[in-house]
Amino acid sequence: MSVAAAPSPTLDLSGSEHIPFLRLVKVELRKSYDTRAGFWLLLSIGIIVGLFLVIATIITIVQDEPVRYVDFVNIAAYITGLMLPILGIMLVTSEWTQRSAMVTFSLEPRRTHVVLAKLVVGVLLTFASLVVGLVTGLICTGVCELAAPDATSWELGLDEMAGFVVTQTLAMLGGFAIATLLLNTAASIVVFFLYRFVIPVIFGIAGALIGWFEDVRLWIDFQSAMSPIYDWALSGGKEWAQFIVSGILWLVLPLGIGMWRILRAEVKG
Repeated sequence: MSVAAAPSPTLDLSGSEHIPFLRLVKVELRKSYDTRAGFWLLLSIGIIVGLFLVIATIITIVQDEPVRYVDFVNIAAYITGLMLPILGIMLVTSEWTQRSAMVTFSLEPRRTHVVLAKLVVGVLLTFASLVVGLVTGLICTGVCELAAPDATSWELGLDEMAGFVVTQTLAMLGGFAIATLLLNTAASIVVFFLYRFVIPVIFGIAGALIGWFEDVRLWIDFQSAMSPIYDWALSGGKEWAQFIVSGILWLVLPLGIGMWRILRAEVKG
């Protein structure tokens, strides 16, 4: 005697509410420091920035050199400019290298919202690192003020502050865009540092050897086009146009292709 199998129940989620975007941001923020790699990266940013600023403070006091608050901010900007792109990369690639993408995209099928939440977290952590740099620089400048008040200046203009914020945000976005394109942590880090340090050198050599390429280089070399941003010294429509065009080439285009790839990528458990 055969027994008819009962029909298996189906789970209908069509009427369920979508996860609020703010909750996605909170989840991605927790995931950014809830792993050993993420925790140590965030901690390393603070430790390395503090260490370099302390060394700069000691050297300044010992050599009796004049010092400005903006000098400490620039040191912090250089360090965070190297570390924040790695943070942006790990925000994206952690889903794919740790094989948690299936769980994430099952709970929230709207992949675009997940990536946007990661992007918001990257910007928030960038601003947090800026605060760390500003506060640490403030403390170091205060120490210099006590040791050599006549040689210490608290100068930090709005231009330098704006350049600090924009360049660090763009640095994080550069790593983030490459990560969406490659979806692999190691490959994304290697490609980013090639883009950051090697490609500008190649462009510079090509511009020096080939006369007509120098004019083209200014439109495709985002690192060179971004240099005036550090002091917020972009002047004229041409420099702004070169900054925008090269930014589209190296940030917007990779991010757009990367988003397309994430939306179509096969998720494996």
